Amino acid sequence: MSRYWSAVVHGLTPYVPGEQPKLDNFVKLNTNEHPYGPSPLALEAIRAVTGATLRLYPDPNAEALKAALAGYHGLRADQVFVGNGSDEVLAHAFLALLKQEQPLWFPDITYSFYPVYCGLYGIRSETVPLAGDYSIRTEDYLPGPGRRPGGIIFPNPNAPTGRLMPLADVERVVAANPEVVVVVDEAYVDFGGDSAIPLVDQYPNLLVVQTFSKSRSLAGLRVGFALGHPTLIEALERVKNSFNSYPLDRLAIAGAVASVQDEAHFQACRRKVMATRETLVTGLSGLGFEVLPSAANFIFVRHSTRDAAELALALRQRAIIVRHFRLPRIDQFLRITVGTDEQCSSLVDALAEILGS
Repeated sequence: MSRYWSAVVHGLTPYVPGEQPKLDNFVKLNTNEHPYGPSPLALEAIRAVTGATLRLYPDPNAEALKAALAGYHGLRADQVFVGNGSDEVLAHAFLALLKQEQPLWFPDITYSFYPVYCGLYGIRSETVPLAGDYSIRTEDYLPGPGRRPGGIIFPNPNAPTGRLMPLADVERVVAANPEVVVVVDEAYVDFGGDSAIPLVDQYPNLLVVQTFSKSRSLAGLRVGFALGHPTLIEALERVKNSFNSYPLDRLAIAGAVASVQDEAHFQACRRKVMATRETLVTGLSGLGFEVLPSAANFIFVRHSTRDAAELALALRQRAIIVRHFRLPRIDQFLRITVGTDEQCSSLVDALAEILGS
C-alpha cells in the first residue's frame, strides 16, 4: 500500500487468475485452455502479417473481423463489438451499460471478475443465490413488486459450475426485463449449449459476449466480442474509444478472421473435447466423485469423503494442476479442465492412486 494510491485503488480486490506454472512438466488442467491447437489457417494468417507491416497501427475498428463475425452469425457489422479478450469486452459493458441506479444482479457463485468490475466502476450489485443443485433459477431473475435490477449478467454455461441454462429460460429472463440490459456471457457455450445469439434481433436489451480463447483455441491472442443491438454496440464503442482506440493488433485480427473461416477445424476440435469430457465424467464417477452436469470444457467435482484442498495438493505432488476455490458453498469442489484423452487418463489414474482405489 502507498500514500500515493487513490481511494479507488485502496478499496479494490483484484481478480486472481488461474496459476500459469513456469515449468513445462505439469499436466495443466486449471485454466480451461483448449487442449488442441488453433486452426492451421489462423496460424498461417498470423505468420503472413508478421513482417514489415507491424510498424503500422492496426485497423482501429477491426472491420475485417467484425464483417467475418457478422457473416458467421447472420448479423450486421454494426451489431458486432470486438476487444482484447472477453474480459475487456465485459469491462466496457459494465461501464457502458450496467452502471445504473438499481443494483446489478448476478449469481452468488459465478465468474469472479464480475464483483471486481463492480468495485472498479462503483457499481451497486446484488448476488442471487444458486439453487441447491448449483443451477441458475430463472424465476430469481424475474422482476417483481419492489424488486427490479439495474442490469443482469450471468455466464451460460455458468463458471465455475459448468451448468447450463436452457435457451428458453435465457429468453424468459431477457423478455421479462425489457427496461434493462441482460448480458449473457457465453465463453463456454460451444461445448454443449445453445447460444442466445439468435435472440439478438428480437430483443434490443440483450448483449451476448463470446471469446476466441476457449473453443477457438486462441487464448494467447486475446480476442473477444459482443453481439447486440446497434445502440448497445455504440455504447461499447464510445467507452472503447475513450480508453483505447486500437484494442486489437494486426496478428489478433488476422488470426481471428481465419479462425472464423475454418469451420471444419472448429467443429472437429470441440467435438473431441465434448467426447473426452464424457469419458472423464465416467471415470471420476467410478471413483466416487459427484460431477455436476457440464456444458463447458471443464467439470466441477467433489468427493464424498476426501477434502478438495488435500486432493488438489496430492495431484500437484504428482505434477497435475487443477483449480480449487476456497469460497463458501464450493470449497469442497475441484474445477478440472478437459484436456486431451491422455491428460485426463493421467488425472483419473492419479486420483485412483490417491484414493487407494
